[in-house]
Amino acid sequence: MTAPFKADPAFEAGSVLVCDWPLCQLRLQDDSRFPWLILIPRRAGLHEIEDLTAAERAALMDEVVRAGDMVRSLGRAAGRPVQKLNVAALGNVTAQLHVHVVGRRHDDGLWPDPVWGRGAAAPYGANGLQAAMSRIRLSPGG
Repeated sequence: MTAPFKADPAFEAGSVLVCDWPLCQLRLQDDSRFPWLILIPRRAGLHEIEDLTAAERAALMDEVVRAGDMVRSLGRAAGRPVQKLNVAALGNVTAQLHVHVVGRRHDDGLWPDPVWGRGAAAPYGANGLQAAMSRIRLSPGG
């Protein structure tokens, strides 16, 4: 019997569960510096994209595109339209397969460097989280 899916505790520390999509758990990174979503395929024991079936890899790509639309919506709502989407499945710190979808701008504080492990996160706060979650749910495909 396969173990049930459980998100790595590291995700609980830095992000908030938004909802479950057909393949992935969708999480909002609690860092208001960037519109940033994380997709975690809801399958136990995954570390690499190659661990998914061909159909699951296609579903993951569809969900990445869907998350990108939502990241762009978050950027517009914050008055900082996204100029470039960064999409990455790193896994160097948290081995569980997950994909980051981050909205970047040429004037953000870390451009052109990567966002991972750079600077202190700026948590949304209760009201900011609620607004971002509402925006995600109201986005096309949300």
